[in-house]
Amino acid sequence: MPIEDLTLRLVAGILCYMVVSYVVGLIRWRTRSRGHPLPPGPRGLPIVGSVLHMAQAEMWKAHQNLCKVYGDVVHLSVLGKHIIVLGSQQAIVDLLDKMSAATSDREQNPIIELSGQSFNFALFPYNHWWRRHRRVFSQHVPPTVPEEQLLLQEQYVGLFLRKLLTSPAGFRDHIRYAFTATIVKLVYGVDVAESDDPNVALMVRALEGVQGFTSGRVLVQYLPILRHMPLWVPVLGSQLRELAGWRAAADEVKQGMFDKTQDDLTQGHQNTSVLANILQELDEDANIVEEHLLAKNVCLTAFEGASDTTFSTIQAFFVAMALNPDIQWKAQAELESVIGMYRLPTHRDRASLPYVSAVLKESLRWHNVMPLGVPHYTSEDIEYRGYFIPKGTVLIANAWACLHDPDVYSDPDLFLPDRFIRNGNLDPSVRDPSDFIFGYGRRACAGQAFAEANMFMIIAMTLHVFDITPPLDEAGRPIQIQPKVRGSFVVYPADCRCTIRPRSAQAEALIVDSVGELTT
Repeated sequence: MPIEDLTLRLVAGILCYMVVSYVVGLIRWRTRSRGHPLPPGPRGLPIVGSVLHMAQAEMWKAHQNLCKVYGDVVHLSVLGKHIIVLGSQQAIVDLLDKMSAATSDREQNPIIELSGQSFNFALFPYNHWWRRHRRVFSQHVPPTVPEEQLLLQEQYVGLFLRKLLTSPAGFRDHIRYAFTATIVKLVYGVDVAESDDPNVALMVRALEGVQGFTSGRVLVQYLPILRHMPLWVPVLGSQLRELAGWRAAADEVKQGMFDKTQDDLTQGHQNTSVLANILQELDEDANIVEEHLLAKNVCLTAFEGASDTTFSTIQAFFVAMALNPDIQWKAQAELESVIGMYRLPTHRDRASLPYVSAVLKESLRWHNVMPLGVPHYTSEDIEYRGYFIPKGTVLIANAWACLHDPDVYSDPDLFLPDRFIRNGNLDPSVRDPSDFIFGYGRRACAGQAFAEANMFMIIAMTLHVFDITPPLDEAGRPIQIQPKVRGSFVVYPADCRCTIRPRSAQAEALIVDSVGELTT
């Protein structure tokens, strides 16, 4: 047979296969979708789809602009992947709360393991292993924060005040210390040194893995096969080395802190930490290797979840106070009226301090720490508003857009705690930022109450004894800082410089005297 005939037959066969595959795929798609279309969205480029849209800075604003054009449920195709952006409270509640049985999964990507985040059960698939982790976490960090955990928070916030008094310029490090020391003591029963603690440095290094794998700049995230490339490959090699560094830090923290707690128990030392309690409650017939892995995962997830988000929120609070002295004075007046200047506020005062509580709510709303949250993933085909959302679709809830909706929050770019106050009390009719900050449906953060209580104590105790004003230049003139952010998955104030001084000699004495009381 002539070579030309063979070539023609081969080409014809390939074309026939492509046509049949396309028709079969089309029939299957129409059967699955029942004739319902995908939600509206931009067409995108051939093959890569809307990949350029997903590469923009401040993605939450880019998504918000898309929703203004296409509505509050927008479909994007990125390298063949279906992505749905949810731009309103209604869409988020409908899909992530009311339909959570089908929308509580997480997309799995090799970069989670490569960056050392495979311990984080917030990223686990929605399955029995995740439920076991969630159950253990909720047992030991319950929705109603136990008294001993609240007292622990007060102790470390008191130490935070002392650090602010002695070296106010290092307030960012002091914030990090306050949260890190509190959660490490709670979870592992380990005391953190007040400076240069190697455990803290290692934990911070492990936390960098979160920002790294969510930054969108790591090539392996899009082409997992690249994980097998040699380290000498330009750009990719440096990224793989960085991923390996994050993973090594996370592994060392996970095992090292576990060993410290286990040694305490073996030697008969008193340790009432979360990890110690988990280990002491193990059933004799349990699979020890599996149970130990679960305990390590739960504890390190608790640390990671409580660290970066609260660290960012409190930085934003300091920026807001420096920019809004009238709000600061109003909160301080409430504190003086309720508490006086003879003691520091405690968790028992929280219900009597609605305006300070409003300052916390506005800090969470104004500076949305995770503007797009952790994406959900559909575990089955679903229909919503006449649209078809296929299994394996990434669902992105634009929390930032909801918390900056001018129809709900007037002047959303301004820091206005009074929006949460009516007749001197918190207004329950105003949308609570925590409904968006701490996740949705079955994936909502189980540590929300602990985190909110800790942030409240830092805000209340700081305002009671310190004035926060703008930074000064070399001539002593105030510098006008701009409330901009940096980061992608978790965002931070780009400029959080400020001046921190004791409100009075009485306030300074109160700090010094109260620290001793809190630590005894």
